[in-house]
Amino acid sequence: MARHIKNGDQVIVITGADKGQTGRVLRVLTARNRVVVEGINRVWKHVRPSQRHPQGGRIQKDAPIHVSNVMVVDPGTGKGARLRFEKREGVKHRLAVGSGTDLGTVGRKRA
Repeated sequence: MARHIKNGDQVIVITGADKGQTGRVLRVLTARNRVVVEGINRVWKHVRPSQRHPQGGRIQKDAPIHVSNVMVVDPGTGKGARLRFEKREGVKHRLAVGSGTDLGTVGRKRA
């Protein structure tokens, strides 16, 4: 099944503590059906002193959220959009259902 959310997509959170906030997808964790969104679901991580963190202490990081809790933002309307997939000249495209805006290709063209 094709993934609706890709790295670099602008998404809006539709439920949970960060509802209504938007951010860019940093990573897609396909095995766990989760995405890491920039600035969303921030958590504190306690770290021991190490070469990377000589002082140790608390650092903030973005924790993953379930993919069903986010929607791709339609660049035309600025709102969340459902996506559909269409093939044009042998290339699969992601399209916003409401406005028909093309959100890019999926995969690569087959010969």
